Amino acid sequence: MKTKTAISLLLFLSGVIFSFLVWFIYFKEGVTDHTLGFVKHLPLVNSLLNTCAAVCMSLGIRAIIKKQEDKHKTLMLSALGFSALFLVSYLFYHHFHGDTPFLAQGIIRPIYFFTLISHIFLTVFALPMILITVFFALTQKLESHKALAKWTFPLWMYVSVTGVLIYIFQVLFNR
Repeated sequence: MKTKTAISLLLFLSGVIFSFLVWFIYFKEGVTDHTLGFVKHLPLVNSLLNTCAAVCMSLGIRAIIKKQEDKHKTLMLSALGFSALFLVSYLFYHHFHGDTPFLAQGIIRPIYFFTLISHIFLTVFALPMILITVFFALTQKLESHKALAKWTFPLWMYVSVTGVLIYIFQVLFNR
């Protein structure tokens, strides 16, 4: 497959995924089945999955700086796996629980919403960049991979870390 075609398909796939997420989270009616007791623990699980992704990304960057290509590949694919597991868990939580309103007042409220909105907004750009960066790596287009990864890494890291921060804000301030 040609690179242009693959990138077009990955951009299309990203658009489909994002459109599905918007529909799923904002328009689809949730089940809100409270008989599944473990669902209440999924925000913690999601936070841990985001943390694992961020740790793998950090160690992956360290590995590539040390010219440990195999270790870098394993860690970055692990970060991708943790992010994918996060997405599945997040969708499961929203299907069975719905939204969790942020009720805290004071200065923390605009900080929380800035973090949340920037997290959601940047996810739109992070997803296709991650997929294309991985495509370049797996197809041995290493110069393109390296050039795009310089932008993808901080964006992906921001999205992962702010996901954890959103959970922390909810736990600490939303009582």
